[in-house]
Amino acid sequence: MTSSPAPTDVSTPPTRVRFAPSPTGYLHIGGARTALFNWLFARQQGGEFLLRIEDTDAERSRPELIDVIFRSLEWLGLDWDGTPVHQSQRADAYREAIDTLLGAGRAYWCDCTPDAVKARAEARGGTPGYDGHCRDRGLGPGEGRVVRFAVPTDGTVAFDDVIRGAVSFENAHLEDFVIVRSNGTPMFHLANAVDDAAQGITHVIRGEDLINVTPKVLLLRDALDTPGSLTFAHLPLIVNEKRQKLSKRRDDVSVGDYIDRGYLSEAMVNYLATLGWGAPDGIEIRPLAEIVALFRLADVNKAGAFFDVKKLQHFNGEYIRDLSLPQFVSRSTRWLYAEDVPWAPDAFDVATFEVLAPLVQERVKLLSEVPGYVDFVFLPEPVIDDASWQKVMVKGRDLAVAVLAHAERVFADCPWTREDLEVVLFAYAEDHEVAKGKVQAPVRVAVTGRSVGPPLFESLEVLGRDETLTRIRAAAARV
Repeated sequence: MTSSPAPTDVSTPPTRVRFAPSPTGYLHIGGARTALFNWLFARQQGGEFLLRIEDTDAERSRPELIDVIFRSLEWLGLDWDGTPVHQSQRADAYREAIDTLLGAGRAYWCDCTPDAVKARAEARGGTPGYDGHCRDRGLGPGEGRVVRFAVPTDGTVAFDDVIRGAVSFENAHLEDFVIVRSNGTPMFHLANAVDDAAQGITHVIRGEDLINVTPKVLLLRDALDTPGSLTFAHLPLIVNEKRQKLSKRRDDVSVGDYIDRGYLSEAMVNYLATLGWGAPDGIEIRPLAEIVALFRLADVNKAGAFFDVKKLQHFNGEYIRDLSLPQFVSRSTRWLYAEDVPWAPDAFDVATFEVLAPLVQERVKLLSEVPGYVDFVFLPEPVIDDASWQKVMVKGRDLAVAVLAHAERVFADCPWTREDLEVVLFAYAEDHEVAKGKVQAPVRVAVTGRSVGPPLFESLEVLGRDETLTRIRAAAARV
């Protein structure tokens, strides 16, 4: 197997970062934020943002998820430089590094099983970790054997983290870690050490949950006589409302899920940029170009960043309202033509939707909400929301009966414009000294099936006289 090519010119551009997802699952929010911060830093510095696929673990990697990762990054607008590097295609480069480490006595073969390691740890008082049992046994390759790195017994591994300051690890507290699995594939920290050097990476920006991997990478770089140095920046964890790390089992973390729910990519990117970083002026919702110009890696906060779905929805609503009308119509199309819309395929009319679109755009926070605001127009009869019916038609029965009777009478021959419809309906409110909202509610529920939606009179104008009267009569009969 041959190695895939990797850039070797480290002088131009001066800044080079990488995002290295593993195709063992969908791209999640934490990974998207990491990719974004790498991309922001590269663009702000005039550098390069490289994409590398960590697919050396053949048993857990799923090739189809690589395309999902690509599409998710493209949806976010995080364009990468050059051709993505697949670590599964660079086995020769890793084998060369392993042979170098074995030849120099910096690594050795080990046949200890996990059970044996655990038993020896318990025998010596329960201290966890590997004890260097095979370091001097002189073993060679064999079935089920791994390769371990021989960590120096004294000294420290230290580095300056852009976000966390000085960080150090005592070698005495680091075990001889595995660099080659028993199936012959390299561990990701070895592959990363080799590829970071080959690609001329200057900055490693990743989550703080990987900070314990950093001394391993630095030890490997030193043992391989890797030229140059790396600057590390470990981003704060993203947590839920309980201040717990976002979990795939407990929280909604897949970027794809948010795409399906109707979030705009620009709103998601803007919100992710606030998770651990903020502009000096305190303004959170702003164009991406401004975020790039203002972004400073050193300004990232090391405290956990709360992923607030309600705040994300607020961002999304603001971005939806900032769309032009043609943009809003176009970007709503996916949900209006989805297989699960309640109306028949031939019932939807885009021209009718375009009339209501400005009214809907003012109210929705998610594009997936759009069909629910206009379904009453394209259905033969409204789908009645039981809670709305109980509140308006049952608890307020006497008023509902009177208002529906009034509406049926005045709507029969008034000019069919929203202005005239409003005047004749609210005449009841004036004559009987009833709040306009209470007068409007029975008509809205009768016509649309629910108590919340686009403005009533514009909706009636679109629906038409005959259909409006038919629905009012049906609701009056039911009441």
